[in-house]
Amino acid sequence: MKASDIFVKALEAEGVEYIFGIPGEENLDLLDSLKHSSIKLILTRHEQAAGFMAATYGRLTGKTGVSMATLGPGATNLVTAAAYAQLGAMPMIMITGQKPIKSSKQGRFQIVDVVDMMRPLTKYTHQIQGADSIPAHVRESFRVAEDERPGATHLELPEDIASEHSDMPIIQKSSVRRPIAENKAIEAAVRMIEDATRPLLLIGAGANRKSTYNMLQLFVEKTGIPFFSTQMGKGVIDERNPLFLGTAALSDDDFLHRAIDHADLIINVGHDVVEKPPFFMENDRFKVIHVNYVTAPIDPVYYPQQGVIGDIANSIWQLSEQIKPQNKWDFSFFLTVRQKLEDHLQEGIDDPRFPMYPQRLVADIRKVVPANGIIALDNGVYKIWFARNYKAYQPNTVLLDNALATMGAGLPSAMAASLIYPAKKVVAICGDGGFMMNSQELETAVRLKLNLLVIILRDNAYGMIKWKQANMGFTNFGLDYGNPDFVKYAQSYGANGYRIAASDELVPLMETCFLMPGVHVIEVAVDYADNDRILNKEIKTLSQSFS
Repeated sequence: MKASDIFVKALEAEGVEYIFGIPGEENLDLLDSLKHSSIKLILTRHEQAAGFMAATYGRLTGKTGVSMATLGPGATNLVTAAAYAQLGAMPMIMITGQKPIKSSKQGRFQIVDVVDMMRPLTKYTHQIQGADSIPAHVRESFRVAEDERPGATHLELPEDIASEHSDMPIIQKSSVRRPIAENKAIEAAVRMIEDATRPLLLIGAGANRKSTYNMLQLFVEKTGIPFFSTQMGKGVIDERNPLFLGTAALSDDDFLHRAIDHADLIINVGHDVVEKPPFFMENDRFKVIHVNYVTAPIDPVYYPQQGVIGDIANSIWQLSEQIKPQNKWDFSFFLTVRQKLEDHLQEGIDDPRFPMYPQRLVADIRKVVPANGIIALDNGVYKIWFARNYKAYQPNTVLLDNALATMGAGLPSAMAASLIYPAKKVVAICGDGGFMMNSQELETAVRLKLNLLVIILRDNAYGMIKWKQANMGFTNFGLDYGNPDFVKYAQSYGANGYRIAASDELVPLMETCFLMPGVHVIEVAVDYADNDRILNKEIKTLSQSFS
């Protein structure tokens, strides 16, 4: 069998549904083999978007997403997506082409050492140097990508190797069960929780896996321990729960940081060092139990006293089975913090001003998006407003990147979500800066006949950096730009374009768009004038008033 056919058969054995990418001359054998495969090729307009889509597929399904590019510039365009998947713990494999490695007649034309380039950005990177090795390298790259902690892998398939022949059989997926935590670690953690007076549960990025949802819900129901989340841990437990204290959207001095200060024990489930720390361990002001698949790397701000290492879902189940709720637990201050936060989150949600006030924007979108609807956020200051103010009702219904925090991922991520879940309402929420970094993918979305709503938040500037600029006392400089007419821009791709002129137009327009198939783009002007006052000053002053 031809090597490229073996490669495709190996991908099929892994259960691959889609390959996202842009083939080049060096991928033509692989492309020809795909013609006869059950795998669907999703042709994108930029390799970066293909990588973002593949990574999001991995995030949502737990299975490895696949992206493809040619050599040289095609491969270098995958670099940001590789970092996105690697830092965000999303299983993804990148397949890149290369010139013939045995008898190339083109010198160094387009030659970049892609394998070495990918080494610091992946868990595994390898150049395939013979057809016989394809089954093993494909199986290994998928195994490594999905093994905790998930991430990016890369295989380079040179043009001459792809056309070789081999009779090596495909290696089928093997059944693997993750190790579970040792009983003595469980017993020690149970003693710490029962001995505490004010325990608090933190849900981090590593807990946002399919297997953990039910067990964490069971733990909270049995113990009654209040909980909060990091940005990438949003929605693991329904945030309408009366024990939910909020999301750590700001680095410090938010309302929930007062609860953290008051705790004497934090049960930290799924801690991931790539996220901004939601708390600092200073002067041993509280103890920390680290519940995760792997041990915690120790640094000056995080050094847990007890580790519970193994499959997270099983660890939480074991804790739930053995723990006995204690009468001495005192959650009264935590619940006071929750009420103060809830009161603050209501401020501004009916503000009639236009351009739209961020609090009103978040509240209106939450009104329209159903419980299982998905929002995919690009990176900008609005991400903080959504992380803090938007309640997630189900896991993985708020797709945001608090790891690489790259611009340009919002639209491709929403497209992947819509492709995977065609019956769900999916909304991409992008700043005008982030949207324009991959706006060409509107054509891909239209071509795929996706049902997708894209909301572009226009402030004609890189708003996140302007906010930081103001907070650091610098004068406004160098961050403003112009924009196209987004309505005409959307229409030029065959999408439906809209622009609202008043805040009360957004909800009915979204409802109308959700009733119609196709790709819809709504331009919404936003007013970020109060960002510095509220996010940097008001929240700090108010939260300290009841600490």
